[in-house]
Amino acid sequence: MEESVLFQWSVFRSLLAIIQWWAFNVTVIIMNKWIFQKLDFKFPLTVSCIHFICSSIGAYIVIKVLKLKPLIVVDPEDRWRRIFPMSFVFCINIVLGNVSLRYIPVSFMQTIKSFTPATTVVLQWLVWRKYFDWRIWAALVPIVGGILLTSVTELSFNMLGFCAALFGCLATSTKTILAESLLHGYKFDSINTVYYMAPFATMILGLPAILLEGNGVIDWFSTHESVVPAMVIIFISGVLAFCLNFSIFYVIHSTTAVTFNVAGNLKVAVAVLVSWLIFKNPIALLNAVGCGITLLGCTFYGYVRHMLSQQQPPPGTPRTPRTPRSRLELIPLVNDKLDDKV
Repeated sequence: MEESVLFQWSVFRSLLAIIQWWAFNVTVIIMNKWIFQKLDFKFPLTVSCIHFICSSIGAYIVIKVLKLKPLIVVDPEDRWRRIFPMSFVFCINIVLGNVSLRYIPVSFMQTIKSFTPATTVVLQWLVWRKYFDWRIWAALVPIVGGILLTSVTELSFNMLGFCAALFGCLATSTKTILAESLLHGYKFDSINTVYYMAPFATMILGLPAILLEGNGVIDWFSTHESVVPAMVIIFISGVLAFCLNFSIFYVIHSTTAVTFNVAGNLKVAVAVLVSWLIFKNPIALLNAVGCGITLLGCTFYGYVRHMLSQQQPPPGTPRTPRTPRSRLELIPLVNDKLDDKV
């Protein structure tokens, strides 16, 4: 009886974690699109900068004030030598995501973001000459095919938004690859990642945002009818963007890798459905089919990765050509369930 109760509580906890993760993720995406489209605040660099500021403050409160998470101490030298380059890529990734939302529908943007596993595998193969089982390459075929079908049939296609989303995938993949070499010895979770990277990202993005969008923001303040309510919405989106990182930490520790992968792909479907209900962007039948193929391909890819991870590699299998320089580098960097999702 006690085991049954514990199992039921575990299932309930997992469902609760997934639902709150979905809620934060979909809300942030929809709010950002609302800011660009309905509030006419067409300044993705400024929105990203506000999100970084809110995340910096939120991470400080969680770690230093509320002490809900222990601080992972990083040497001052490593902050500039290791974390700063990661923060630069992290900044580019967030900015490109907001730029794509500025120009293309949520449904199209989310489908393209599902291309990240493919770009990660290709980059690791090209840069690191890392070996991948043929089943990994086969699992990428439906992802690539679905993306191509979705792009060709997208009724609201915009080249700038498409390129921003595609390069955002490359930035996400680059961040994953760089983490393997730059952050060895530091086992970061999502909150500590934000704690260290968000201040750097704010510093990196602050000046470009002022130079490129400053005059436009000033004009918006002088012409927009309801400035205060609009700014409240913008800052709430920043707070929710930080809460999303906290929800990712919670869902990772409440689910298995397979559950996290499936839930992540279902989350994309939920975001697409909710955005269509709110913004009424036209979606062709073949476009919806392409999106579905992509999501199924991502789910299959996650399943293949999980199955291969449970197997012992055959003797003589090539590995990434980099060996740890000390025992500290044998410590895992981050939870594998974070790959391609954060």
